[in-house]
Amino acid sequence: MRIDLHTHSAVSDGTETPTELVASAAAAGLDVVALTDHDTTAGWDEAFAAGQRHGVRVVPGVEISCQRRGISVHLLAYHHDPAEPVLRELLTRSRESRESRARRMVDNLTPVTGLTWAAVQAQVADGATIGRPHLADALVAAGIVPDRDEAFRTWLSARSPYFVPHVAPDPAEAVRLVRAAGGVPVVAHPAASKRGRCLTEEDIEEMVAAGMLGIEVDHRDHTEDERARLRRWADAFGLLITGSSDYHGTGKQNRLGENTTRPEVYEGIDAAVAR
Repeated sequence: MRIDLHTHSAVSDGTETPTELVASAAAAGLDVVALTDHDTTAGWDEAFAAGQRHGVRVVPGVEISCQRRGISVHLLAYHHDPAEPVLRELLTRSRESRESRARRMVDNLTPVTGLTWAAVQAQVADGATIGRPHLADALVAAGIVPDRDEAFRTWLSARSPYFVPHVAPDPAEAVRLVRAAGGVPVVAHPAASKRGRCLTEEDIEEMVAAGMLGIEVDHRDHTEDERARLRRWADAFGLLITGSSDYHGTGKQNRLGENTTRPEVYEGIDAAVAR
């Protein structure tokens, strides 16, 4: 089995609809794909229907935006109950915070780039969760940068004077809420140092104590040394090790199936849901 447990559709910041994403997964030879849009489950039903048509099992998921000591942390949650009120409210607040942050960053960028909120809105699919990638797309459309990667290296970087942080839960608290909603929490790309400061082993230990079950090790933003360190942590804390593409369609260079999760790990996630 070929299993990719981290992808995004146009419901958040990918460039393909959930239907197109699942079709792309089938074309890439995947047997299982998780839809993990940022802070939203709105694409699940469409993805399930596409999975039935294409013979691909769709794992329902979400990527929750978190923050600790100014460090951006992303938590993947699989198979949680989307109607659970506390977690649902947290995701709603996160989406609202993302939009508020995006508006303030546009205000900062307008005097120097001419970027407008209308130009950003033109890059957002109906009902999608707005975020920095849409600002990046607007900068690309205006000819200010050649691609999203350059936008994030420069204007939209956390080190940029135009950057604005957003309100997000502590990752340990998010882990507790995912478990309470019946889900399986896995921290995403926790050692991606080129994105900025990263979690420490002590942070991971606290998340494990809160109920975290897995750690995404095989990701294109991890070096071999970073992957080796994460495997040591996984062994120390008894965590499931996942691998994923973090696919965004044409929004990033990441390709479906470029990193995958072993079948026995996928079975471990299913077993955790059953428990």
